[in-house]
Amino acid sequence: MLSEIPDDEFAAALDACAAEALWEAGIDGPPIDALVLAEGLQLVVARDYSMPYRGRFVRLAECGGDGGGLGTIVVGAAERPEREQWAVAHEIGESIAYRVFERLGIAFDEVLPTAREQVANHLAGALLLPRRWFVADGRELDWDLLELKERYNTASHELIARRMLEMRPPIVITVCDQGRVHWRRSNVTVRPPDMLREERAVWRDAHQTGLPAYDPVAAETGLESVRCWPIHEPGWKREIIRSEVAEF
Repeated sequence: MLSEIPDDEFAAALDACAAEALWEAGIDGPPIDALVLAEGLQLVVARDYSMPYRGRFVRLAECGGDGGGLGTIVVGAAERPEREQWAVAHEIGESIAYRVFERLGIAFDEVLPTAREQVANHLAGALLLPRRWFVADGRELDWDLLELKERYNTASHELIARRMLEMRPPIVITVCDQGRVHWRRSNVTVRPPDMLREERAVWRDAHQTGLPAYDPVAAETGLESVRCWPIHEPGWKREIIRSEVAEF
C-alpha cells in the first residue's frame, strides 16, 4: 500500500500528523523532549529495564472503565539519552500512526504490522525534528551538523543526518564507522556513486584530526561542497559526511 503512495504525499502526511501532535501537546519549538510530548498527549511512560528491546506501546485497562485503557509507552534500558528519546518518539508514532493512514486514505485495520512500523519510524524523526523548524534552522545554521545537534539535542547525530536527506538541497550523506563506510544515501538517486577523491580527503582529515573538515570542491566534480564532522568517542570513531550536489 505505502509503496504506491508518491514520496511527496507520504512525507506531507507524516509531517502534518507530527505537527498536529506537537500542537496538541503545546510544544512550540526545539528541542523536542519526547517524554514531555508523551505527557502532553496524555500518554503514560513506564520503565521496564528487564525488556529485551527499547520500547513498546500498549493500552492498560482502566479499572471500571470501558476497556479502552490508557495509552502507555513502556521503555527498556537505553545506553544513552538520545536512544530513550527515539524509543519514546517511536512509540508515540505507533499511537498516532492511524492518523497518517487516514490522511492517505488507507483503512487502518487493513494495514500490515510492517507498514505500521515503517510509519512509526518515520514519525519518530518527524516528531524529534519537525520539518517547519528543522528547515528554517538548517538554513540559518548552513546545515552544520554540530550546531543543529546543539539545537535539537534530543536527536542523535545520525538521525539529524538522515532527516537532512528529506530536505533540500540535493545532497549525499555518508556515515563511516571505524574507518569504513557504514551507509551512504542520497535524496537525488537511489544508489549514489562511490565516494569521490575529494570526499575521501575530507573524511581522512576529520578521522585523523578529530576536527570538522571542509572542502569547497569544484563544480565539475558534480559537488558544490563537502563537509565532514567527527563524532568520536573513546574506542569508537564515527564520521558523518554531507556532500552537496551541484545543481545545473
